[in-house]
Amino acid sequence: MQRIQKLIIGADNLEIDYYEVLEISRNADNAEIKKAYRKLALKYHPDRNQGNKEAEEQFKLINEAYQALSDPEKRSVYDRYGKSGLDSQGFSHFSDMNSEDIMDDLGSIFESVFGQGFGGFGGSRKSNNAKYSLDIETKVKLEFNEAVFGCKKEIHYNYKEPCKTCNGTGSKDKKTQTCRHCDGRGQVYYRQGFMTYSQTCDACHGTGKIIKNKCKDCGGLGYIDKNATINVDIPEGVDNDNQIRVVGKGNINDAGDRGDLYVKVIVKEDDHFVRHNDDIYIEVPVFFTQAALGENIKIPTLRGEDKLKLPIGAKDKEQFIFRGKGVKNVHTKKEGNLIAQIRVSYPKKLNDEQKELLKKLQDSFGYENDMKEEQFEGVFEKIKKWFKK
Repeated sequence: MQRIQKLIIGADNLEIDYYEVLEISRNADNAEIKKAYRKLALKYHPDRNQGNKEAEEQFKLINEAYQALSDPEKRSVYDRYGKSGLDSQGFSHFSDMNSEDIMDDLGSIFESVFGQGFGGFGGSRKSNNAKYSLDIETKVKLEFNEAVFGCKKEIHYNYKEPCKTCNGTGSKDKKTQTCRHCDGRGQVYYRQGFMTYSQTCDACHGTGKIIKNKCKDCGGLGYIDKNATINVDIPEGVDNDNQIRVVGKGNINDAGDRGDLYVKVIVKEDDHFVRHNDDIYIEVPVFFTQAALGENIKIPTLRGEDKLKLPIGAKDKEQFIFRGKGVKNVHTKKEGNLIAQIRVSYPKKLNDEQKELLKKLQDSFGYENDMKEEQFEGVFEKIKKWFKK
């Protein structure tokens, strides 16, 4: 990223190295060039960096480099004469590419990188001109213990299927026309400088088809929403934002294909246990005398109870690890740890008898009520020097 920034800042005085822009070697093949371009285009695309002028400039430079190196003729000229050679021979961006080439090249890349999955959840499948994705997502809220130990939950959700009245066309007479605005592509393309962008066609909403008489049952959508209820087995050890895939319970398309349902897990917090990945933390209140004496304390664990042996003079916020007493990892099945952190508490009030007892205890350790001045003699002298002018 720093290298790209330098190239942008010094563009007027620096010969741009397109290979460095795409972070590839000079002998990279076409597949490596396209792979590098997709990776960087995804990172710096304006849709993911709204309002970031630096990212916008980087995105333009990445596309400039890709157009030069992905074309064999341009790349040959660039390798021999550099960017100035491209300019001197009249190679402007897209100058030797017709609109079809541009749309098939950049358009397909943008769609595959940013299209269906951008802004949604991973794994969403949507064929060209489809009205909706096959895969869908819903959420399930779990109690803390349900996520730790697993459970069975009843899930209520909605899915889409083609309207039977119009056979999924959305048309009352079951007839559609090719959209003239996008020529049936479902996407429209426009240029801004040397950049080509694509977006869903507003006229046909990405279907590529135009309807004159809308179906009364689906309102011209071509599909209807249906309610469903299923029982899902929640595996032991799931955590917040984990997804559980339920095969064959998603949307249905015109061809009868059905996608998958992804259930996103939301876990409620517990009043006592705090979870971090597979480890569990618990705060253990300890009276100062227990810490001083190094007593055994009974503490709760996820699966029952255990004993915490305090060392004599245990400190406040000191942590003690109980290995294998945490959450079982949902993938590896390896159990995390339980971390007990003590909180040493002191009495807020003392009666005369308690004060006398504590004073005797203090004296027995050789501590005096009034600290001798010589104990801080060096410190006092240092402080005095601070205020000398």
